[in-house]
Parts: sequence; structure tokens; C-alpha cells
Amino acid sequence: MIEVRELTKRYGATTAVDRLSFTVRPGTVTGFLGPNGAGKSTTMRILLGLDAASSGKALVNGAPYAALRRPLFEVGALLDAGAAHGGRRALDHLGWVARGHGIPARRVAEVLELVGLAGVARKRVAGFSLGMRQRLGIAAALLGDPGVLLFDEPVNGLDPDGVRWIRELLRSLAAEGRTVLISSHLMSEMELTADRLVVIGRGRLIADTSVRELADRFARGVRVRSPRPDELTAVLAAAGGRVEAGQGDALTVTGLDVAEIGDRAAAHGIPLHEVAAQSASLEEAYMELTAGSAEFGAVTR
Repeated sequence: MIEVRELTKRYGATTAVDRLSFTVRPGTVTGFLGPNGAGKSTTMRILLGLDAASSGKALVNGAPYAALRRPLFEVGALLDAGAAHGGRRALDHLGWVARGHGIPARRVAEVLELVGLAGVARKRVAGFSLGMRQRLGIAAALLGDPGVLLFDEPVNGLDPDGVRWIRELLRSLAAEGRTVLISSHLMSEMELTADRLVVIGRGRLIADTSVRELADRFARGVRVRSPRPDELTAVLAAAGGRVEAGQGDALTVTGLDVAEIGDRAAAHGIPLHEVAAQSASLEEAYMELTAGSAEFGAVTR
């Protein structure tokens, strides 16, 4: 489990993380979202002992990273796909990491096979594409078979097959009872991969919720189609609904749910050809949630 408690990180007069608190539990994929400069990378670096907190705590399995006796067996991470030395072969890179932690050589072969790099294990990292470097970084994170995993933009550089593979891998790791935290800017991928979301802006927590709850929070009302739209509009307005006309016989209704709309229409003998709740996409919900939290903003022309 990952626990962040009142975490604060200051760089001089700049506060990168501001009294941030959240928990990432086993058995779920948690997306860690926020605009550039929100404090995501800083938080992950503190969790991994790469930066020191100004105050507060960042714990993995109840302890700071520096206090873990065998850290690679408890937490695996990929923060920078370019961290592997270009002059090393993939097999040697992982072998060096494994030997430093008492991990047998057979495990190196296993993770290379798992991430699809077994066929290029003896090639030098300098010749790898970004997607191949991502796979190598994921292999290194999995070497110790840890129960906690942190990935920063894990699909960066992967082709569509690679994106599907990492999505299925992450979900399978969570299904095994592991704790999985992913930082990403790809909302469409988070919508397919994550169970829960932690959203931050300017170093502070904005939301800690499920993907479905967030989408429903920014619901777009109910789409209704009827051959008698004018009559239906009057009936629903009288019931307290707000009705907007769309194209043709389509209406958008807010203030009433699907069941209420169906009951009101049936009571007045008005036929319905479509009744469908319209949830916001994760991207739409995220953009509304983080409006005003971005460090940089561009003017749309």
C-alpha cells in the first residue's frame, strides 16, 4: 500500500507539493493525474526516496523507502525510460540490477520474456526505440516481483499493440493483489486502465475518486428522442426538468433521471424512441476539474 500524509515539498519560495494526502490500496490500478507542474513527479520521487520531503510522510507498506530492507522486492518503479546506460546490453543491464539485489539470473530471463524483449536481450540499449526502452524499464521494475509498482507515463513511445499490452499487464498485476500507481496525461488510456483516480493541481489534492464517479459527477444529462418532442418538453418541464432541444426530435434533459423521464412520458402516453444518460468522458471531466490549476496556459486562436 502507498500512503501520502500531509506531504509538502518546497524548493525555496516555490511549493511543489502542498499538504497532499491520499492512499493507494492493493488490488486496484490508480491513475495519478494533474497538469504539468502539479507535483506528480515530485511526489513519486519522494515516495522512492529520490527527494526529501519538507514535511509530512510518503510511505510504502507503512515505511519510508529508505527504511525498506530489500526495496526492490517491495516496490518497483519506472520514472525515466532513458535511465539505462546506452552502452549496455539489455541482458547486462538487468543482470547488473539483479546481482546487486540477490536476484537469480533466471528471473532476468523471465522478465525479458514477459516484456517482449527476449529476442533483443543481447542488443545495446543505445539502439533501442523509446518503446523498447519503456519495456526495459518495466522489466527492471518487475525484477524483484514487488507488491507495489509506480510508473510515470508507462505507455510513452509504445505502439498500439504495446499500449494494449501494458494496459493488460497493469490490470493483471492489480488483479494479483498488487498496488499499482500510474502517472499519465493520456485520459483515454486512464479511462480504460484505471479503477481509481487521484487528481492534483498546484500540489494540492483535487479529487480522490473512482473513474465512474468522476464521469457521473460531470454528467451531461439525459438524451431523449420522441416523435412528440413539444409535448414531452412541456411534461418534463412541469416535473422540474430542464429541457434543451437538439437536432430533429432529440432533447437533452437535466434535473430528472432516466426512470423519472420514462415514467412521466408513459403517464401521458408519449412514446420514446431513445432514453440514454450522457456521462462526461474522463477527459471532459478532468478538464473541468483542473480548470485553473494548470501552470501554463495557451490562448486558442
